Amino acid sequence: MKEQYEADVLICGAGAAGLTLAIDLARRGISFRLIEKRDGPFGGSRGKGIQPRTQEVFEDLGILDRLVATGGEYPQQRHYRDDGGYSDSDVMERNEPTPGEPYQLPLMVPQFLTEGVMLERLLELGRRPEFGCELIGFEQDADGVTARLSGPAGEQSIRVRWLVGADGGRSFVRNGLGVGFPGKTLGVRAVVADVLLTGLTRDVWHCFNDGDMLRQIFLCPLAGTAMFQIQGPIPLDADVDLGAQGLAAMVAERTGRDDIHIQSVSWASAYNMNARLANHYRVGHVFLVGDAAHIHPPTGGQGLNTSVQDAYNLGWKLAAATHGAPDTLLDTYEEERRPVAAGMLGLATRLLDAQTRGTMHRGREVQQLDIGYPGSSLALGKADTASAVVAGDRAPDALVRGAGGQSIRLFDLFRGGHWTLLGYQVERASVPPRAGLRIHAFGPGGDLFDTGEHFRDAYNPAVGDWLLVRPDGYLGAIVTATQVATLEIYLEQVGLGRAAVGHADPVKE
Repeated sequence: MKEQYEADVLICGAGAAGLTLAIDLARRGISFRLIEKRDGPFGGSRGKGIQPRTQEVFEDLGILDRLVATGGEYPQQRHYRDDGGYSDSDVMERNEPTPGEPYQLPLMVPQFLTEGVMLERLLELGRRPEFGCELIGFEQDADGVTARLSGPAGEQSIRVRWLVGADGGRSFVRNGLGVGFPGKTLGVRAVVADVLLTGLTRDVWHCFNDGDMLRQIFLCPLAGTAMFQIQGPIPLDADVDLGAQGLAAMVAERTGRDDIHIQSVSWASAYNMNARLANHYRVGHVFLVGDAAHIHPPTGGQGLNTSVQDAYNLGWKLAAATHGAPDTLLDTYEEERRPVAAGMLGLATRLLDAQTRGTMHRGREVQQLDIGYPGSSLALGKADTASAVVAGDRAPDALVRGAGGQSIRLFDLFRGGHWTLLGYQVERASVPPRAGLRIHAFGPGGDLFDTGEHFRDAYNPAVGDWLLVRPDGYLGAIVTATQVATLEIYLEQVGLGRAAVGHADPVKE
């Protein structure tokens, strides 16, 4: 007898990671519950930078244009000198978009506004978080997880296939699993606060005493709001007044100015910086995403982005497993994402060290466009290396022409959560259609034409190549015309076997 579940997935935590996963599952028609022990959405700006790769993810999820309209670009930093002078500089490299990389600059959106747009998207898909609902216990067996919840209606027990801990650095789920969280405290304590103030212009990010960890303070105008975000190191063991009066005194002392007046404080936090990485991302039917799996200093604007991409990697795999894909597919979540977080922790720590010396520079390494999974067990590649990309790489965008004459971006073809198979001068019928897979072909008799050669520049395919793009925008396989049988085996392993022909497409949008 088949077991009955109240939901396929229970997501614990409705921050950026939990909301990303919920949106992805909702558009695929996967049943879930999203719980959050807070009584309402998070109200602070903590993660305010949306990197180019995350912008691509948000485009796929249908919220990028709203986020651009909500936020704005990062302003230049103004570094004040003790003599009263100053110099302006860019926070990061500024490069023009290319056909393969349409987003080159981080977008500034305070975290509470980002999560507000994500919540709006989730509501459009007919789902909503359950605020004031807390996970108080769970047990798992060979078939699923029994979770105990406490909420406005009292305590209840529910049965789900999978539990996902998106519940932050102090994760109840991680602690309940007994998963280690090794790392180190970095010896830096800082304050971050969202305030209304007068006395500063909003055209630059004001930086005082850069590199002096006793006197440093940054005041950044928060795009999409009338507020500024205050950031600055504080003593490890001192009590800090996070009210308007206390923050005003700190600002006056560190800037040497008496014309900056703090009118109100919307949100403030004092925190110790840590770099920690969970020993495991999966234990049976339970997964960790976001800060539950990794915490790090905020330098470089990597945290929210890495958390969103954790969930984006896991979402399609949970959906595939729900529809019958082998359980081993779920093992690739930890295989792929844990090394990414390890690299991110190293980057954020190096940038923190540079910031303490006043020499921090944010280059391409913070954009996350070069993150990929070429060593993954899901990467099936050709023997030669002539291609511009390899299996596991991020699949670039490209402007192509449809057979009907219209211009089309590859990202338009990828959008929606399905797999996409691109053939380059191939026999299209050699790969049969199936649910969850969209097949397109370049060349005579195909539906796409590379008139601007953007596809060739980005992928450098050989005649007869098939390029398989995963639902999360990475290349799963690159095979030749003689390797179609190998491709068929791969498709079976990710839940796209021929038996699916004739069934409804599981991707809703």
